[in-house]
Amino acid sequence: MTAPDTTGPVSVLLVDDDPMVRRGLRLVLGGDPGLTIVGEAGDGAEGMAQIQRLDPDVVLLDIRMPVLDGLAVLARLRDRGRPGPRVVVLTTFHTDDDVLAALADGAAGFLLKDADPLEMIAAVKAVHRGDPALSPAVATTVIAAAAGRRRVDPEVARAAAALTGREREAAVLMARGLSNAEIGTRMHLSLATVKANLTRVFAKLAVDNRVSAAMAVRDAGLLDEV
Repeated sequence: MTAPDTTGPVSVLLVDDDPMVRRGLRLVLGGDPGLTIVGEAGDGAEGMAQIQRLDPDVVLLDIRMPVLDGLAVLARLRDRGRPGPRVVVLTTFHTDDDVLAALADGAAGFLLKDADPLEMIAAVKAVHRGDPALSPAVATTVIAAAAGRRRVDPEVARAAAALTGREREAAVLMARGLSNAEIGTRMHLSLATVKANLTRVFAKLAVDNRVSAAMAVRDAGLLDEV
């Protein structure tokens, strides 16, 4: 993912096949001085073209669209092999499979379209900072999946074996939902040191956001260690 640019407003691309939804999102997000809507797209193929042309910081992406759906867009972004925007998946409903597939493919957030406007604004800003953004219903799905899946993925476990002791501890605390500041307090580390540790965790686990990292920590069997 591209490094956050804190010198100006967060640039946002809206990708949804419903013009009314795009209009509503533009009204909600465009009213915040910290955000700027740089473009819109009505399907996934157009969305990919706009991403390449506009290079937005954050994409709000519908999961159900014609031509190319949201999951396919996420897969293409993942397979490009170069940094891209942070993606918040936006939908009118969710199923467990959709949520977990989207997060596994690199989505940084997952919101229902009936989310409160302030929640949407906060979500865009959160993912731009590198934090996850999940609606309460979606968070419940992720927690249930983590609790229900105890089998260790050998490939992820091998990657996790390269983590140092401090990196492992920081990774587990992050996976349990602690913020960087809370991790620093727990581990008696500065905020800069926590960020440095998590940057190395992301690199070693081959992930690019906190949600994917948390899922990798779970799959590596580390959640019971700290």
